[in-house]
Amino acid sequence: MANFLPLPAERFARQRLYALTRVEGRSDGRPIVLFLCTHNAGRSQMAPGWFRHLAGEHAIAWSGGAEFAGEINPAVVASMAERGIDISGEFPKPWTEEIVRAADVVVTMGCGDACPVYPGRRYEDWELDDPAGKGVEDVRPIRDEIERRVRALLADLGLLSV
Repeated sequence: MANFLPLPAERFARQRLYALTRVEGRSDGRPIVLFLCTHNAGRSQMAPGWFRHLAGEHAIAWSGGAEFAGEINPAVVASMAERGIDISGEFPKPWTEEIVRAADVVVTMGCGDACPVYPGRRYEDWELDDPAGKGVEDVRPIRDEIERRVRALLADLGLLSV
């Protein structure tokens, strides 16, 4: 019998190891932006989808949730697919101390006091509707607002002309 980690566990472990090297002072120079919400099943999945799509390999985007869900909201996946961004392989995950400490920018989206705060990080709180329980038609305006905010963040980081 072969020993292996399921793909999501392996990807999450790789992310945590990268974060640990960053916390220890080793960096490849790319900024890391962490998107946090309560369940990591909607807003905080769309934001890194946009971020990766627009920034490419010039920056890193991670996401997490305080009480992460079992799966991403299917309407969120479908609405992003309409814009040519595939987030179907993503999965809800928790944030960990090293992941938050490794981030240059932490964007919170409705997790309130549950979101961690570490000194020396840039924090932004994006007030956005929660797509939980909504269909694709109702998720589209949330998706589009997230795109607008991600574009502005990337421009502020010097990675995109708005």
